[in-house]
Amino acid sequence: MNPICIVDDQPLICSTVANILEDEGYEAIAFADAESFWQRLDSMEPALVMLDIWLPGTDGLQLLQRLHERFPELPVIMMSGHAGIEAAVAAIKFGAADFMEKPLHLEVLLDKVKSALNLHPARLDAGLPPDTRLARKPSEMAMISGAVELVASAEPQRTLKEYLVLNGVGLLSGRKTGISLSPLGVNEGIIFQTLDGQTIRGHITSLRNFMKPAETKSFSANSTTLDNGRHQVRTVEHLMAVFSMFGITNVLVRVGNEVPNIDGSAKDFCELISQAGIIEQPAGTQVAVIRQKIGMGAEEKQEKHLYVEPFDGFEIVMRVDYPPPIGEQVLTFNPAQGSFAAEIAPARSFNTFENIDMAQKLGKVGSGYLNSHIIMHDGKVINTVLRFADEFVRHKILDMIGDLSLLGYPLRGRIIANMTSHGHNHVLVERLYQALQHRQFEGDNYLETFADRREFVESIRPLAPPRRSKT
Repeated sequence: MNPICIVDDQPLICSTVANILEDEGYEAIAFADAESFWQRLDSMEPALVMLDIWLPGTDGLQLLQRLHERFPELPVIMMSGHAGIEAAVAAIKFGAADFMEKPLHLEVLLDKVKSALNLHPARLDAGLPPDTRLARKPSEMAMISGAVELVASAEPQRTLKEYLVLNGVGLLSGRKTGISLSPLGVNEGIIFQTLDGQTIRGHITSLRNFMKPAETKSFSANSTTLDNGRHQVRTVEHLMAVFSMFGITNVLVRVGNEVPNIDGSAKDFCELISQAGIIEQPAGTQVAVIRQKIGMGAEEKQEKHLYVEPFDGFEIVMRVDYPPPIGEQVLTFNPAQGSFAAEIAPARSFNTFENIDMAQKLGKVGSGYLNSHIIMHDGKVINTVLRFADEFVRHKILDMIGDLSLLGYPLRGRIIANMTSHGHNHVLVERLYQALQHRQFEGDNYLETFADRREFVESIRPLAPPRRSKT
């Protein structure tokens, strides 16, 4: 998608709004004055402009009129902390899509951005859309026959040796919470059970909006939430990543409505399960083998994109590029060559102080957020010492592993991710799931053409299983 441009002479407003939009999956570019923004339009067409009325030099209303002449369909949201109703009326008359008063409020800001973009949809030739509006190109939505195939693996099913309990604080709620983990029998899967006995599968089909059409999907960029239509369990991704890397296929997770996050990483889950132990079960597993490249987005450095391609094993190549103190970070993780427990699990969630402060004031997150994040302000980490110089990209890989596990099968393929978040991960897993369903349907029809089912079985040669992580 084309970027959202913020034009405001207050650096804090620019950085805060840009960070909020980027957290939601949008690309955001900030400008301190009308002149620098106007010059950039020679090489860029925005998807949306957020424009302050009071600017040095050319003011916002003058710029709005020029924009409307040059891009009649471009949505513009005007912002001001001092203008009255007359300025708001004038802005709408000059073609503004909406008007916002400062101080800006997170929920209002995101609602207005979403509404403006929905009224002026992204062009079909744009790159990867933001999480809050995941309309995709027809070529990306088309099902590729044979793109993913299930094959038998030599890896057995696994469960826990004993009952486990872990207490902590909810990442979003800020309240004390906990989970208990219990062994399950073969073919039971990952099951979440709420305190009143409701069960929710740890599977892509349990995402809250899984059944919605693609063009109406709206994902949270901050966590993964499972839902059975009556109850939900939030922030499951770090625990699911540990289950995936430890090869745990059957386990019952009893929980309230949120999995605790001790410090925003998966380190405590790893240590707890390692101490308790894992047992192998008398049943085999399957692996989802990528046969053809599948994904979304323009494969350019400045565009968000996410793909999985054929690869003999499992590997994630992740790139992020955010303002200081993060910058550009690129990391390749292959569990057959490195240790998930040592290299990925300890990486913590991260956010800016401004985003967290605004979200708390709006009641979106609780006090647990402050203690379970790397917090950044004014280009510096302000509340902790980094565990890795590139801890930020490592945490993105942790989230990716947890979200990929929702497919229900380990992957044999290479993931290539650029500036993605949970919403993008969910869409990729949904596409992989649909490809498997499509493959199964084709396989059932193909099977009917065989006079002897043994001929069909003998025609499939399972591939060697991928190496397990050095946990």
